[in-house]
Amino acid sequence: MSTHVRHNARKTQIGFVSSKMGDKSVKVTVPYKTPHPLYHKVINRKTVLHVHDEKNETKVGDKIEVMETRPISRLKRWRVIRVVEAAVGAATAISEKDVAEAVPTKTTKATATKATAAKA
Repeated sequence: MSTHVRHNARKTQIGFVSSKMGDKSVKVTVPYKTPHPLYHKVINRKTVLHVHDEKNETKVGDKIEVMETRPISRLKRWRVIRVVEAAVGAATAISEKDVAEAVPTKTTKATATKATAAKA
């Protein structure tokens, strides 16, 4: 007559990786909707979780499933179970040099004017 009782039913959440904080650590944003108590309009809310990513398999924009776990550090109480959906595009950092080349400024206009005057 033994009935199996599951003592450790851990919570799971599905959210999006919003940033990578360092080695084996990511921030996950879990969006949800809730009605306003007085006006009953639906309000968008979010919860930010600090998650342990043991294999460093996630990147910014991935949709992942996380599970509650023992405290791993001061803030980390969740760990990655699986990547539900990978991010579509690869995020690349833009340097100041790239921006300076793309956006014309007074200094680039002046040098361009001098260069065309020198050719003529």
